[in-house]
This record gives sequence, C-alpha cells and structure tokens, in this order.
Amino acid sequence: MRIATWNVNSLRSRIDRVEAFLARHEVDVLAVQETKAKPDQLPLMGIESAGYESAVVGLNQWNGVAVFSRVGLDDVTVGFPGQPPFGDPGEAEARAIGAVCGGVRIWSLYVPNGRKVDDPHYLYKLDWLARLRESSREWLDTPTALVGDWNIAPLDTDVFDMAQFRGKTHVTPAERDAFAAFGEDGWSEVTRAHAPSYTYWDYYRQRFERDRGLKIDFALASPPLAERVTGAFVDREERDPNVFPGAPSDHAPVVIDIAD
Repeated sequence: MRIATWNVNSLRSRIDRVEAFLARHEVDVLAVQETKAKPDQLPLMGIESAGYESAVVGLNQWNGVAVFSRVGLDDVTVGFPGQPPFGDPGEAEARAIGAVCGGVRIWSLYVPNGRKVDDPHYLYKLDWLARLRESSREWLDTPTALVGDWNIAPLDTDVFDMAQFRGKTHVTPAERDAFAAFGEDGWSEVTRAHAPSYTYWDYYRQRFERDRGLKIDFALASPPLAERVTGAFVDREERDPNVFPGAPSDHAPVVIDIAD
C-alpha cells in the first residue's frame, strides 16, 4: 500500500495538481492538510471519480484536513480524544481526522504553527501535542500512522540555517522534546531514513531554487506498522515551479510504501 501526506496550502486552488499527483504515483491513501475550505466548498468530483472515498473536515478558510482512500474508508473520526480548543472562548479547529484505510488507521494531522514563542498559540501548540501524545498511546498496538505537517524541525539538519531560527518556533527545545516524546512511547518516524530531503520551502526569495527549506512533514508509525514500511520519498518535483505548470504548494508531498 502506498500512503502520502501533503500540506496542499488550499485544496481548491490545487485540486488539479492533487488529482495528477494521485495518478502519477498510484497513491492508495492521501492525507491532506490545510485544505482551507468547508467540505461543501471542495470540488472533489475528479478525485471521487478516480475511485477515492473522501473524509474531510473544514470549518472556515483556515486549517482543514482530509483523507482520500481507494482501499476503503471506515471508522472516520474527526479530532482526537482530548484535542484542545483555541481562543477565548475556546473553539475546536479542523486539525485532525482519522480513518481506517486498507486495515491501517491513518491520521491526517495539521499541528498548530505556534506563531511566536511569546504567543498564546505557542502554548496551544505544546498542549495540542501533549494531548495527541496521550491519546496516541492507545493506538500503539494496532497498525496506525500519524502523518502530516508537524510544524517542528526535530534536528538542526532539518533547517537550512539554524542561525536564522534561534529563539523562534519550530526549533525550540520544548517543541523538539514534544516530538521526541512520541518516539519514547514507541512511535517510529519512518520517512527520514529513506527521504532526508526538506519538505517545505517558503515562497520568499526563491527558497526552493536555493534549497533553503525545512523538514517538517513526517510519518510516525506504530510498531505493527513500522515493520512493514519498505521505503519513502519526498516528491520535490511537485514543489518545483519549473516542472509542473501553475503555482505549487510551499510543501512537497511525502510518500510512504507499506508491505501488505
């Protein structure tokens, strides 16, 4: 089975690219983040006519996550148990959706950005990760994948220039510790060994062309699933504006192959 995760930075704007990507790589399950739309605003006819079932959650023009599967889509869950709200008054955000696809539970996750270390969104991010960790302990014994945009660069080598990020979000010790805690519980990050490439390049000052990016999109697998992973790659061509016409997302898709 082939699973992919991709922050598309507006599904409505890039639906043609998503349809072409699914066909080009024969993806069985695609987890999408940052759809930026309510479900009834998404033109999913092409994806569904290609044989994919869809599970989508979106509340407004921000955030939004989805799972598209051609190997079954069962037991859809919107949000994980204990997922915290944000704001005052607190409101739920469309940042997590899970479904069983081909016998594997896939969670499409869009971890909060954090904005700045002195922003309430940063504390929300750490709380969100802590709550996810607590819930995810219950899933370790079954084939489960936590995939998506984690908005964390766990290692210095995941950042094109650490000097520019000192004291900023994505690289703080608290964020990195939160990410590492999943590994302590038994989750395995299964893309890095096969695909060390960056996964995100800002549109600013030709960051992609100069390969000044970040590695912030990951797939964490439970022990029963991790042993079935046979490979992974980052589709950098999808991010390259010189390869495919039209405006790309600032993230590249990450593809993971799993033995049946």
